[in-house]
Amino acid sequence: MTSVIFLGTPKFGAVVLQGLIDQGYKIEAVVTQPDKKFGRKQELHQSEVKKVALANNLKIYQPLHLSKSEEMNELLSIRPDFIVTAAYGQFLPTKFLQTAKIKAINVHGSLLPKYRGGAPIQYSLINGDKQTGVTIIEMVKKMDAGEMYGSRVIDISDDDTSGSLFEKLSIIGRDLLLEVIPKIIANQIVPTCQDEDKVVFSPNISKDQEQIKTSMTATQAHNLVRALNPQPGAYILMHNKRYKIWQSEVSAEKCSLESGYLVSKNKEFAISFSNGTILKILNIQPTGKKPIAIKDFINGQGNQFKVGEKIVED
Repeated sequence: MTSVIFLGTPKFGAVVLQGLIDQGYKIEAVVTQPDKKFGRKQELHQSEVKKVALANNLKIYQPLHLSKSEEMNELLSIRPDFIVTAAYGQFLPTKFLQTAKIKAINVHGSLLPKYRGGAPIQYSLINGDKQTGVTIIEMVKKMDAGEMYGSRVIDISDDDTSGSLFEKLSIIGRDLLLEVIPKIIANQIVPTCQDEDKVVFSPNISKDQEQIKTSMTATQAHNLVRALNPQPGAYILMHNKRYKIWQSEVSAEKCSLESGYLVSKNKEFAISFSNGTILKILNIQPTGKKPIAIKDFINGQGNQFKVGEKIVED
């Protein structure tokens, strides 16, 4: 039975882990991020990977920093056939990767070498890409730079969000991984090097990047909304108050107003953006409130905003 140490955190990783379990791989240990506090009550939430591990009675490690943890020595002693990572969220020490008897491999949510880093799915949406995919790579010291064992491409639909893409890519990544591992074991696959001239990075989304700004076109604003749904959410400042936008639509119409003006609020809440483009807000969340459909917002808090008025500040 092929043995595996698995490292992952969100649902993307949980789907991959469950696939390995279902195929009969021996999961020697599961490493995931520590439980995090959420909400006003600061309740501890387990990662999706931890939930799968608990349901299957697997050994779980949750070090804050793996390389400096007490758990490292125990993990180093396991020496599995494979180390498999899928959206774990930390760098892994070389000495740990080298304990894999066969390979240490990563299920990465992009078509490498495009979008190395922690937010490949978000950047594919921010940049308005029409396609994305999954790549299986060997793990090396340099971030996401290892040789590639296979990739699979999918189209990005106009209504995809990072949430829907994570879901699609987790299934594709699971299936691709389960195809690749037996071929690696049987020496039936020759890895290919990444083209360093085509490398694009996708660092984790910063707080500054979460804001919808008047310098954007409506399409750029819409793509940001999609990229940050369901986490952490893109926001806009209207009358100096923060509103998260969860759904939007780019209008086919143009206007002569400068960016940041309210174009209409009769059944729709439309704001002007750069180059005369217009963004329709479909679902909005005032600070401290729950997300609401735009028609309910227009009939409530939306009363304070007047058509033809500049309402968006940067």
